[in-house]
Amino acid sequence: DVYKRQVEEVAKRNMTEKVAVTQTGCIGVCRLEPIVEVFVPGEEKVTYVKVKPQMVPTIVEQHLVNHSVVTDYTIGAAE
Repeated sequence: DVYKRQVEEVAKRNMTEKVAVTQTGCIGVCRLEPIVEVFVPGEEKVTYVKVKPQMVPTIVEQHLVNHSVVTDYTIGAAE
């Protein structure tokens, strides 16, 4: 559901040429899944954890559009 919502949100905002949404297997912290990692060239990777579909529009709007990390959803906030 999270993956599907990401694909929909990126398409809705006409960002498909700039943003790639890919699916992967477990990265070793299964207790924090679903996990969304955002890679922006030249910046540190940001890991969002325990992501619910309703969180996706906020992540896209704040992080990908406004270039502001949603710290409440990050691995640092969860640990």
